[in-house]
Amino acid sequence: MINHDEAAVRPLTLAWVSRHLEVGERIVKTEALRGGITADMRRLTIGTQDGRTRDLVLRSYVDPFYVERAEGGLNREAGALTLLAGTGVPAPELVAVDPTAAHCEYPSLLMTHLTGRTVLDDEGVETRVPLLARQLVAIHALRPAERPRKYVTLTTSDTVVVPKGADAAVWAAAIDVIRRPTPPYEGRFLHRDFQPGNVLFAMSPPSPAGPQITGVVDWAATSWGPADLDVAHCSTNLALLHGPAWGLRFAEAYEEAGGVLAATTSERLYWQVRDALACSEEVQSVSQPWREAAGRAELTTRSVEERLDAYVIALMDALG
Repeated sequence: MINHDEAAVRPLTLAWVSRHLEVGERIVKTEALRGGITADMRRLTIGTQDGRTRDLVLRSYVDPFYVERAEGGLNREAGALTLLAGTGVPAPELVAVDPTAAHCEYPSLLMTHLTGRTVLDDEGVETRVPLLARQLVAIHALRPAERPRKYVTLTTSDTVVVPKGADAAVWAAAIDVIRRPTPPYEGRFLHRDFQPGNVLFAMSPPSPAGPQITGVVDWAATSWGPADLDVAHCSTNLALLHGPAWGLRFAEAYEEAGGVLAATTSERLYWQVRDALACSEEVQSVSQPWREAAGRAELTTRSVEERLDAYVIALMDALG
């Protein structure tokens, strides 16, 4: 999952990073971290003055499409990491940010490295789902003095991509669901991309208490909105990774952990359906890192489309 590549960090960026190190520290190694979709991620090993090492993580937006959109995302992430410091939510600490590439070749953010790894295997999912739910409840409990921006949903009835071979009638009914007015909601602090790929677990050595969450990463989409939206997003990812039943299970686990969802079934399913349909537009970009970085070779674009279809059918059955 780690690709050694010493030359990948450009000279201006290396100089910028060096200016934010402690006296006597230097960069001794860089490693590419695989699995990201929008940004180039690097782990930087820093040699300290006393002969030890520590790690930092560098996020850089290098794709022209994302470079144009980097400033807002990096500023949001920097603000979120600053807010999260000392809250008990395990997030990286902000070291420095260059959102407009004033000093680096590309817009970049430098943060501390967290221990643990993402776990996307089917084995053990029944143990991890309650942990994910409890962590999300803790995130939603935050009450920042200054709220982040209002949540954004870009999917419309015209942008949904119905998978080949999907039940056309069910998908048409699902698309009708997101044509409805947005249900009322009580605002919460949202991660907005909370899903297994952005949660780190301590898995080795095995703990008597079982796996523990060591970090939540990728706070670039932080916003303010309904808790249901974060729950729906994690539910969709679980459905595609592990099967539709796990997508349905996550909302139950969230409530069992003390989370509060929308008042009615139809309101809850509005958000669940909306997120599932949003995923229809990006099945290929989502499934590729699962295959390449997580070793889930069976999660081809086609198989993930089939799971998405099955999940939408399950949601519409629950809606009645």
